[in-house]
Amino acid sequence: MKRQQKQTVRQPYGRYHSRHVAAEDAELTHVGPDTPCGEYLRRFWQPVAMSSELKDLPLAVRILGEDMVLFRDKGGRVGLLDRHCCHRGTSLEFGVIEERGIRCCYHSWQFDVDGRILDTPGEPANSKIKEKTFQGAYPALEFAGLVFAYMGPPEEKPDFPYFDAFDLPDDKMAPYSLTYPCNWLQIFENVMDPAHGVFLHTRISFEQFSPAWGEMPVTEFRPSPLGMIYVTTRRVGDLAWVRVNDIILPNLAQAGAIWEAGTKEKAFTRMSLTRWTVPIDDTNSLVIGVRHFNEGVNDPAGRHSEAACGKETVDFLGQTGERAYNERQRVPGDFDAQVSQRPIAIHALEHLGTTDRGVSMLRGMVRKGIRAVRAGAEPDCVRGAPSKVISTYCSDSVVRVSRRTGRNDETVLRDIGRAVARIVIDQDHGIGRDRLDRVGQQIAVLSEPAAIATAAE
Repeated sequence: MKRQQKQTVRQPYGRYHSRHVAAEDAELTHVGPDTPCGEYLRRFWQPVAMSSELKDLPLAVRILGEDMVLFRDKGGRVGLLDRHCCHRGTSLEFGVIEERGIRCCYHSWQFDVDGRILDTPGEPANSKIKEKTFQGAYPALEFAGLVFAYMGPPEEKPDFPYFDAFDLPDDKMAPYSLTYPCNWLQIFENVMDPAHGVFLHTRISFEQFSPAWGEMPVTEFRPSPLGMIYVTTRRVGDLAWVRVNDIILPNLAQAGAIWEAGTKEKAFTRMSLTRWTVPIDDTNSLVIGVRHFNEGVNDPAGRHSEAACGKETVDFLGQTGERAYNERQRVPGDFDAQVSQRPIAIHALEHLGTTDRGVSMLRGMVRKGIRAVRAGAEPDCVRGAPSKVISTYCSDSVVRVSRRTGRNDETVLRDIGRAVARIVIDQDHGIGRDRLDRVGQQIAVLSEPAAIATAAE
């Protein structure tokens, strides 16, 4: 596939020569049926709504460019059907939810959650329509307060993936769902752009999270068994704060504690959010997942709030467009930085630098997965494993590491970041809660005793 030629302004006041906007990278950004990226994403279970959105009326949803209707029947089963009735095309969003399935308002045809026609009351008793016709349907299930759907080939349906993030000790998961009016990729790749935390979240306006975020970290990106991670290491006095953020292909991300300050020693505290970026269509997306609330990630100052998480709301700044426009101009957040890149970001207009290595790496991985599916191969990432907890890597660790006389501190920080990453990713510590304890113990050993650190000063 031919790449767009980069468009560069080469003189002051040179806008006249760069007025023509190149096309978007369709391979990575177009998600409708039969598009390369759309077919890739359809090979995985995707969250499509929060469970709390399913009430006594059907819910019209649009996912991956397809108009569907979502409901929970009176028997407690979830259905995701083609929005338009296969009889005459009336929208099932106006249907009646039954004990079993849903009934169209127009001629009362009744459909089960798998698309089987259960009743055609206006037809003769010997009608064969029920045996010959199905309403379009996708498998759906509920988990952790979210509704998931599999929209790919039925014969390739994977097991539902159970990540260790769903089994943290003393953890409360609060579902949330945000709508962004832009393409999925420019939202998703933000998680592999740690430099934006220095500038957007700290230096440009004010310290949105903690002062430590304003320190430029020593950063490395590397593949993981699930996709990729970044490892950032920041100096905070005699301590080194090491963060590992997860990308789990194709579109799941996990981030560490939102308000982490890096001022207290800790080892392998886990993620504060587990979220998917799910395309509604090419120019609209759902940011949907769960916020984690536990002692390891909660804000000591009390800014975290389970009650603030839900439909179009979450408990940290800058994630929606609900604030006043002039306030968002003065204190922009992730929503403003991502949505304002255009409805679909134009990669041919970008001039990527060293801080964008993670973004480039992620785009390459997504492209590789897309092309694997197009070639008929299995995507090179986890799609689910029966009765197995899938280990993930997102974490924060703060270890005591003094400055070393005669040694570049960036090298010291890089070494400690790599040591943490080796423990978290490369070493086998089992799975589940046993792994949580073992990894934490190994990372804690990296900390110097306080007496040694004081002497090193």
